[in-house]
Amino acid sequence: MTEQAKGPLAGIKVLDVTMNLAGPAAAMHLADFGADVIKVERPGSGDDTRRFVPAFKGESSSFMMINRNKRGIALDLKSEAGKDIFCTLVKGCDVLVENFLKETMNRLGLGYEVLKKVNPRLIYCGISGFGRTGPYSHLGGVDLIAQGMSGLMSTTGYGGEHPPLKTGAPICDVMTGMFGAMGVLAALQHRNRTGEGQFVDTSLMESGIAATFHQSSQYVGSGEAPQARGNVHPLSGPYEVFQTRDGWMTVAAGSDERWGRLARLLGREELIEDPRFAKTPVRMANLDTVREILTPYFLEKTRAEWMPLMEEAGIPAGPILDTAEMHEDKQARHRNMIVEVEHSSVGKIDTLGPAVKLSKSPTSVRRAAPRLGEHSAEILAEFGYGDDKIADLIREGVIETPA
Repeated sequence: MTEQAKGPLAGIKVLDVTMNLAGPAAAMHLADFGADVIKVERPGSGDDTRRFVPAFKGESSSFMMINRNKRGIALDLKSEAGKDIFCTLVKGCDVLVENFLKETMNRLGLGYEVLKKVNPRLIYCGISGFGRTGPYSHLGGVDLIAQGMSGLMSTTGYGGEHPPLKTGAPICDVMTGMFGAMGVLAALQHRNRTGEGQFVDTSLMESGIAATFHQSSQYVGSGEAPQARGNVHPLSGPYEVFQTRDGWMTVAAGSDERWGRLARLLGREELIEDPRFAKTPVRMANLDTVREILTPYFLEKTRAEWMPLMEEAGIPAGPILDTAEMHEDKQARHRNMIVEVEHSSVGKIDTLGPAVKLSKSPTSVRRAAPRLGEHSAEILAEFGYGDDKIADLIREGVIETPA
């Protein structure tokens, strides 16, 4: 893949003024679609994620994973010269993504109301904990808090005396990155029709709420808040995990038809008409008994032995892979979800690939994450700054470049 972006957003320039996960993820998705994303960081320290462990040859693997396909500039936004440079960048860019507290950009004199005068076509995406309006809008937010307040944690885990659990992946951060990118894409389409820029507003809490499809439908239908049920599906079963001879696997036989296929596969046809299990509602009421019956069968074979049997029977199933196993999985590799990039200081390193594939304007991984300020001089030169001026800005500490 050449350095020139070939995706559907080729020619779109994005200012990424974000840190941690949700904001950088939104900008990363836009970069995967071909946008030229310029990550703006503080000189000296940069994105907080640069200090997350583990480090790989001196660079944070977390930062590198979530900032692929971007160029980087280290710019002091508290200085007047830095603000002037930033406004110059805004004039030449299409999108800005930031995830600071509500008033941070306003205090810098770089809020949406100011920048839309600098560039009326600007699409400004503000990502926050709770949204930019409402009684919680002044509060900061992180994934853990959003998972708790959105209702997600109350239905994750095993319930009863067990504490609520967060998901292993920071799901509110992940989804907010996707929703933010989705909002920007919609705003770009609006701008294509009208020429107008606009403010895109999404948050961690709202993303968590949006994920409660099943739980909210149960509440609306019954008037009762659903409780945590471990690995089982809230509406049908068996749809859960089972231990095999060499590890765990998932089995999705929740419908009556698939329940019949599973019973026949195990040689237990009598279970199909058993009044305790014949239909989904009674099967759900007797799910503990279902599990007791099925568990010994799954322990008889390995995951690899079960998979072709499940496939032949038409029952969705899969091995539970750890992250190392997933990185070597043949489907993940075939779909380019694990790709190798060349980082300017650490050399070759694996990163994740885009989850969306387009047949005419493909997504791609074109470059590794930038070192702090790696492209500061290059970017300013593109925006009309001469070599002498760039040297002065470096000397004054307004911008920073790597040693």
